Amino acid sequence: MQAAIPFPDISPELISFTIGGFELALRWYALAYIAALLIGWRLVVMAVRRPALWPGNTAPMTPEHVENLVTWVIIGVILGGRLGFVLFYQPGYYLQNPAEIPMIWQGGMAFHGGLLGVVIAGALFCRVHKLPMASVGDAMAMATPPGLLLGRIANFINAELWGRPTDAPWGVIFPGEYAQSCPGPVGLVERAWETLCARHPSQLYEAGLEGLLLGAVILWLIYRRGWLKIPGQIMGLFLAGYGLGRFIVEYFRQADPQFITPDNPLGHVISLSPEIGLSMGQLLSLPMLLVGIAIIIVARRRAA
Repeated sequence: MQAAIPFPDISPELISFTIGGFELALRWYALAYIAALLIGWRLVVMAVRRPALWPGNTAPMTPEHVENLVTWVIIGVILGGRLGFVLFYQPGYYLQNPAEIPMIWQGGMAFHGGLLGVVIAGALFCRVHKLPMASVGDAMAMATPPGLLLGRIANFINAELWGRPTDAPWGVIFPGEYAQSCPGPVGLVERAWETLCARHPSQLYEAGLEGLLLGAVILWLIYRRGWLKIPGQIMGLFLAGYGLGRFIVEYFRQADPQFITPDNPLGHVISLSPEIGLSMGQLLSLPMLLVGIAIIIVARRRAA
């Protein structure tokens, strides 16, 4: 009998209650967003209160600036994440149903779109307040990994964005008809009177790589190696680190159903064969990796 891990019985709702006939619920995913914003805010405030970390021993902004920046970031995440999902993943559907574009409560947010929204919001914020963009970008990059860590854990609790079928002993039996539709023998687990499908917990892979590991490396380089002294380095590292981590995890992550066809079972958007190609996530992450490396190189040359 193949080893596999049953999906833990965790409700997507942390608490729920009814007021005036309306049922209100606090979901783990919403809590992850709130906690990520608070943690990111505190990380940046702690850094700007230590001028010795920054170029010329001068922080690029004040704690009051950080508080204002959080509002801009929230707007950028929501608008960018939603529009990114619409344009990158389901443009045809939303072209036919444009009234559903603002309905974010139905689900559908793209990290790459959210990142682009945050970049635009941060650039506008720096322009309005006359702040150095590279150093503010470093601060925003420092604050992002906790959100990735908590967000991907929330994806796991919600039993969404799971991975491809696997025979690995840490494969998880996610609930739901679609999750239990193994296209082949890989991942099939015989349990008593039924056959189940085990899949990679790719959400946890991303949480570990893009959240925990990348965040730890960034904080170590900031506080132990002085990387904030050269503006742009941390921002470049974040872009390259996320791009590489996401590119790797995409080999284990199930593609969105609209990309999967009988001739394209792995859901590649650029396909050389049924087994070889690039997913949408890889296509969007590869430029991040290259741009991140380029930013680090340019930043170091300017500081030389």
